[in-house]
Amino acid sequence: MRPPYLVAAVLAAVAGVAGALPLESAEIARLCADAEGPAHCARKVEAEQMKRLPGVAARDGDALKVALYPSGTATFTDVNTISGGTSYALWDYLSEINATVLWVARDDDAGFLLVQRATNRQTPMPAEPVLSPDRQRIATADFCPQRCENLLVVWRVTRDGVVRESQWAPTERWSDAGVRWKSQETLVVEYTVDGAETGKTLERRLADPGWSRVGGK
Repeated sequence: MRPPYLVAAVLAAVAGVAGALPLESAEIARLCADAEGPAHCARKVEAEQMKRLPGVAARDGDALKVALYPSGTATFTDVNTISGGTSYALWDYLSEINATVLWVARDDDAGFLLVQRATNRQTPMPAEPVLSPDRQRIATADFCPQRCENLLVVWRVTRDGVVRESQWAPTERWSDAGVRWKSQETLVVEYTVDGAETGKTLERRLADPGWSRVGGK
């Protein structure tokens, strides 16, 4: 899970990915130019997304109400505690799989939550979920100097939930990384080796050796 000081960089650097109306990195940078912190930035993103995604979610004070389908509501309420508490914000809507993506901060950690609207299945994600072209899988890349999984993970999308299918860890330590799908069988990862000044790019096929199957399957 990314700590808050890295979430700010994530919010400013996310490129457009699979989804109904994702915000481009320049839009996020503009919205968050005067944000007081990651949570404030996320709320600014939420306000913009609610304009673009009417009916997906609504804000009622500290409560974020996510519309389920065909009916119902899932409510996520911010809670303040001595250690920091929990806050939620609408981030995106993946229309291809009818799922809402929330940004979530808990105390010193932050990540994402995928809510499947048909079943209200909720799956925590360590990094922003990126949907494959065939809608069958999701990829996440969670890399940072501290308090990250430092794993590239492929998730299987099912009606009953989203589950980890396989994961891969590089031999070098990466300070950050982003992932996108080149095809339904190939991922493109843009990453920076810890201590390096320039980034690199690699392609990794789902059939490549080295992936660890989650659950031993």
